[in-house]
Amino acid sequence: MEKNPLQIQQITAHDYTSAPFEMVILPLGSLESHGGHMPLGTDALTAAILAEEVAAQIPGAAVLPVVPYGVSEHYRDFPFTISLRFETEIAIIKDILESLYREGIRRVFILNGHDGNIAPIEVAARSFKVAHPDIRIVSLGAWWETIGPLLPDDFFEIWNGLGHGGEGEMSIGLALFEELCQPEHAKGRVPDLPEIGEVKWCFSEITDCGATGDPTKGSREKGLIMKKTLVNAIVAMLTRLNEKNWHYER
Repeated sequence: MEKNPLQIQQITAHDYTSAPFEMVILPLGSLESHGGHMPLGTDALTAAILAEEVAAQIPGAAVLPVVPYGVSEHYRDFPFTISLRFETEIAIIKDILESLYREGIRRVFILNGHDGNIAPIEVAARSFKVAHPDIRIVSLGAWWETIGPLLPDDFFEIWNGLGHGGEGEMSIGLALFEELCQPEHAKGRVPDLPEIGEVKWCFSEITDCGATGDPTKGSREKGLIMKKTLVNAIVAMLTRLNEKNWHYER
């Protein structure tokens, strides 16, 4: 294996003391069904690959190993779901932040790939920030929502590209790990959800095939554009923060 200096798990203590990194990216994922067309680790794979793409363009940044499990109980009616409790996910994130803080890291970017992790990130990061005001934490909780406004209005064909294993996620999966996808098995359902408010569903209430949206409209070409657009946006955000020394006042 050729060493990748961006991956913290691959470097030695000597490497780190010789060239310490200043910012850490923490990718978070899950292990759950994404229909018959995407791998169970889609969220973890997406977060990990995007994190490395970002780190490659940010001087002094490095990537932690992805946390491969998340809060996935709402997907448990479809195989194969491994879920953490909310309390466990919160504790994992806080423990990682505590370890980073002990090591002298004061800049952390959390790149999340899974909807069930959004609430635990908020609880863990907010409470840790209050306890340690000198740390700087930025998170991207839902890249699939962030990407929409960055793309042309007519970029997606169905449901604004949304959906668990839908058009957008299928597209970025084909761009990042095409060899693990099986588009010949792609199918999904577009649920009839209210325009305002947020239904707290179990996934089997809104789909019978383990996916929502329309993955048949996904393509590698769309995914490559999505990847470039999203990575560029994150890099621009982190670059600006670095230029301001992660201070937020105008």
